[in-house]
Amino acid sequence: MSIETSNQLIDRAAIATDQAAAQAIGAAQRGVAAVRDGSHRALDRAVQASDSTVGYIRDEPVKAMLIAAATGAALMALLGLFTRSRDRG
Repeated sequence: MSIETSNQLIDRAAIATDQAAAQAIGAAQRGVAAVRDGSHRALDRAVQASDSTVGYIRDEPVKAMLIAAATGAALMALLGLFTRSRDRG
């Protein structure tokens, strides 16, 4: 193999490596952008849910309190069931 052929192979390998690195960087940048967009959408949904919850509590305070009490009682019942079954086993 001549020196010229070796240099050509090295040049091709360098070009292929540069292209692979550029593709990897592009994929990483697209991934970061997708995560950023997803987190923005999730934050927007959370803000909307919070706003609608506050509005419901203002409009129906008695129902909201009853729902909160029932939810708390249900969670405590579930916690009690899990605690009892773990203590037995």
